[in-house]
Amino acid sequence: ICSVGAFGPSQIANFFTKRTKELKPAVQSAPGWKLFGKVPPRENLQKDSKIIQQEYEARTGRMYKPPPPSTRRKNIEFEPLSTTALILEDRPANLPAKSVEEALRHRQEYDEMVAEAKKREIKEAHKRKKIMRERFKQEENIASAMVIWVNEILPNWEGMRATRRVRELWWQGLPPSVRGKVWSLAVGNELNITPELYEIFLSRAKERWKSFSETTSENDIEGASVADREASLELIKLDISRTFPSLYIFQKGGPYHDLLHSVLGAYTCYRPDVGYVQGMSFIAAVLILNLEEADAFIAFANLLNKPCQLAFFRVDHSMMLKYFAAFEVFFEENLPKLFLHFKSYSLTPDIYLIDWIFTLYSKSLPLDLACRVWDVFCRDGEEFLFRTGLGILRLYEDILLQMDFIHIAQFLTKLPEDITSEKLFSCIAAIQMQNSNKKWAQVFASLMKDNKEGDKNHSPALKS
Repeated sequence: ICSVGAFGPSQIANFFTKRTKELKPAVQSAPGWKLFGKVPPRENLQKDSKIIQQEYEARTGRMYKPPPPSTRRKNIEFEPLSTTALILEDRPANLPAKSVEEALRHRQEYDEMVAEAKKREIKEAHKRKKIMRERFKQEENIASAMVIWVNEILPNWEGMRATRRVRELWWQGLPPSVRGKVWSLAVGNELNITPELYEIFLSRAKERWKSFSETTSENDIEGASVADREASLELIKLDISRTFPSLYIFQKGGPYHDLLHSVLGAYTCYRPDVGYVQGMSFIAAVLILNLEEADAFIAFANLLNKPCQLAFFRVDHSMMLKYFAAFEVFFEENLPKLFLHFKSYSLTPDIYLIDWIFTLYSKSLPLDLACRVWDVFCRDGEEFLFRTGLGILRLYEDILLQMDFIHIAQFLTKLPEDITSEKLFSCIAAIQMQNSNKKWAQVFASLMKDNKEGDKNHSPALKS
């Protein structure tokens, strides 16, 4: 593992731009999504993960071999459409008639096709029934869990939140009806923000928007100095339309467009030292879907005030490097083969982790799965964000081991859409967040301590 101190000032300055340049495709099309700086034209639409895998296999001739299928040979690969379509009782008059043996063979083949079709139909029916049973069971579990949360846990929150029973129930996912309430309680309100304070900063944001529309062009806003972070208010308009575009509810004219605009604008005026950073819209959108407007703002401001989120959204390179270094400690511990594979290509965590951490996986995973990740993140804190990242790498380890730098980067940027909660959380559960008897917090604290000591050793005052 490379020491954090190995990064020089010039390397840190180019930490993000360097990787971006390496991965730029040649074709440009519609406006894209970028974490830092201006919003450029979008470089090529993201490829589907299956296409990425197929391209790599075609180019290299190496194929990912899935587990071997059943050894039982299937003679027929297609379904019979009808009797007359597959088997003719008599041939046309200008052709020789079938022999008895041929007619019997055709009849046997047809019977086999029908039998195979019936088997497949029965199998599909069983599969559908199984899915329905699992769905009903899940709904029953959610309903029973909701009763427990509403009647037992929430009324006795402080006394029950840390109990083993509640933690186990929490791991299984929060019922949607109590999710927002539990998130709010778990995140807390250390900043002591009130709904009245939200209204004050929302009014300020509206005044600023009005003044911008009267005096400032869009290009002037994008080129605003860091000292005037409130100028990033105007960038919010550009980013909202790219927030969960498939849902349409955050697009202009959608039911949540103005609400998202208000929460982000109020935060930008509340924290002008941070301003609006692209990626925030996804976090605010998830909160808006689960909480009332003022409560969403309170949770949003407190969530972004946590050390990890603050480090990323303020682009604190030094702190971000510590998080990446801590991640790699547990990466090597849990997935040594994949760790060495990544290392052989000099593929560093910033290439994929930045996008995951910035949006708390809400842009990278299906929304329902991202919400379940949020459930446990609210329970366990920043450690679970990095544990989830390792869970994703574990889930796709066999595929990633077959890929090179560019295909890994593309694959992890655009994860498969068929990723399921059960598979991912099974992999997350298998990740051990312990290294040499040190847990995440201890490893991270050790890296921070080493860095401070390194700063002292390199201090000009000490040298003199």
